[in-house]
Amino acid sequence: MSKQQPTQFINPETPGYVGFANLPNQVHRKSVKKGFEFTLMVVGESGLGKSTLINSLFLTDLYPERVIPGAAEKIERTVQIEASTVEIEERGVKLRLTVVDTPGYGDAINCRDCFKTIISYIDEQFERYLHDESGLNRRHIVDNRVHCCFYFISPFGHGLKPLDVAFMKAIHNKVNIVPVIAKADTLTLKERERLKKRILDEIEEHSIKIYHLPDAESDEDEDFKEQTRLLKASIPFSVVGSNQLIEAKGKKVRGRLYPWGVVEVENPEHNDFLKLRTMLITHMQDLQEVTQDLHYENFRSERLKRGGRKVENEDMNKDQILLEKEAELRRMQEMIARMQAQMQLQMQGGDSDGGAHGHHV
Repeated sequence: MSKQQPTQFINPETPGYVGFANLPNQVHRKSVKKGFEFTLMVVGESGLGKSTLINSLFLTDLYPERVIPGAAEKIERTVQIEASTVEIEERGVKLRLTVVDTPGYGDAINCRDCFKTIISYIDEQFERYLHDESGLNRRHIVDNRVHCCFYFISPFGHGLKPLDVAFMKAIHNKVNIVPVIAKADTLTLKERERLKKRILDEIEEHSIKIYHLPDAESDEDEDFKEQTRLLKASIPFSVVGSNQLIEAKGKKVRGRLYPWGVVEVENPEHNDFLKLRTMLITHMQDLQEVTQDLHYENFRSERLKRGGRKVENEDMNKDQILLEKEAELRRMQEMIARMQAQMQLQMQGGDSDGGAHGHHV
């Protein structure tokens, strides 16, 4: 029997090729295997089509058993936080999407404190991530930080309401805000452009920081540069949402049927739905990076500064209490020693008096 020759390791590449050009493929494989996480918050008044838009964006039903409260219930209603997580898989790529809804926002008669619950939720997620990151086991940290906030603006006003301005100013240093004009099919094209300009002017006037798409790199292809330019020009996105399939021009489309025609959700000539979805998908990584490098780092540095000072104060307080206790103990010991000395003197004085009396008798 002839011995089988061991197979020789052969370099598959050409001479002079090391192989680190293959590293992006490794990162890609690892990322696909691990999957992606993204948290999207939607904020806006009731009835602006937030739930419908989210279901339209991700072709899923996140709110199958939603109960809409009546006007009487809304009077004293506080803002609630409802986080729904869904695992979406497309061509082998897994996305763990968490949508945070805020029912009750803007419903109460007094809306002064209605966004405190939302700010607390954003801070809690940062706090939880900081705690997990500082812990012993950091291998499987679940990232529930809010990466993006779609803020829905009513199409029925003349721009931003005072509540819109106050809310966006309260959260613009904590989360990436993407302003969205809801139910855009209620506006004509001229009204839509006028409202967009008015909103952008008011955002600038009130120094509100919204999410700005990064400029396309010089080495990117022309199509991507043009797409980025169009997306930037479309902010705030005016959108229409629908989960209904309607037949239009011989094909099934998702849209809204009116007596005079069909508004197609995914038609860029009808609304900015497709642009909003493109922006979210193509810049998902950037939204996460801005959350990590800017908003989370700001929170972390503030928290550590505040936390450090707090610890120092606690240590100082403990030391002070210990010193006070020791001083009190010394005072007590000195007082007992004085009392004992006095009693001893009294006893000695009593004995000497008794001896003198006996001598005289």
